[in-house]
Amino acid sequence: MKRSTKRRLRHLALYVVLLAVVLALVLSLDWTKVQETFFNAEGFKHNWHDLIVIGLKNTVIYTVIAFAAGLVLAVLLALMKLSEVGLYRWLSTAYIEFFRGLPALVTILGMGFGFPIATGWHPPGGVLGAGLIGLVLVAGAYMAETIRAGIQAVPKGQTEASRSLGMSSGRTMTFVVLPQAFRIIIPPLTNELVLLIKDTSLLAFIGATFGSRELLNVARDMLTSGPSAGTSTSLTMVAICYLVVTLPLTQLVAWMERKQRRAR
Repeated sequence: MKRSTKRRLRHLALYVVLLAVVLALVLSLDWTKVQETFFNAEGFKHNWHDLIVIGLKNTVIYTVIAFAAGLVLAVLLALMKLSEVGLYRWLSTAYIEFFRGLPALVTILGMGFGFPIATGWHPPGGVLGAGLIGLVLVAGAYMAETIRAGIQAVPKGQTEASRSLGMSSGRTMTFVVLPQAFRIIIPPLTNELVLLIKDTSLLAFIGATFGSRELLNVARDMLTSGPSAGTSTSLTMVAICYLVVTLPLTQLVAWMERKQRRAR
C-alpha cells in the first residue's frame, strides 16, 4: 500500500473516531434540560436591554480607558527598560515582572480594597475606579514587553540615519523609531486589547452600582432575579456579547499578521 494511501486512511480513521465521540456526546445530553438551563426563552426576550445598554456599554468604556492608560504606561516602561540608566532599567524590569507574575484578579482586588484602606486615598469612581486602576497596571506591564520588542525590531540603521541628520535622541525615538515600532506591533497589541476586554469581567468581583455594572455583573444579577433566575441563560447571553466583540478583533489580528508576512 502506498504511503499516501496509508496517510489518507489514517486521517479517515481519525475523522471517524472524532465523529463517534461527538455523536455519543450529543446523544447523551438531555436537550430539554439544556434548553431550559442555557436557552430560556423568557430570559432571552427580557434581558437584552440591560446587557447591551448597561453591561456591554460599560465593558467597552472600561476597556478603552484601561487600554489607553495602559498604553501610555507601557510606552514609559518600555523606554525605561531600554534606557542607558541602570536604575531605570531595574525599576522597569521589576515592575513588569511583578505585575506579570501576579494574577490580574489579585491586583484588582488589592487596588480595590487593600490600597484605599492602607493609604486612605480613594480614586474617582470609588472601589470600581480603584479596580480599574489595577487593570491599567496589569495591562501596562504586558504591553510594555510588546512595545519593547517592537522598538528593538526597528533596524538600527533608522536611528543612525536620523542622528546623522542632526536629530536628537528624543526626536529620533518619537518621530522615527516609535511610529515604525507601532506599525510592527499592531497585531499583538490588538490581541492584548482582546484579552483586556475579557479581563474587565474581573471587575465584577469588586462590586458596582446599578449603572456602572459591566457584562458579568449584569449577568450575575440576572442569575438571581428576573425571568431567567435560577438558570444559566444570562451566562449564555454574556458569552454571545463577548464573542460579538472579540471574534471580529481576533480575525483582524489574523488578517494583519498575514499581511505582515506577505510584506516581509
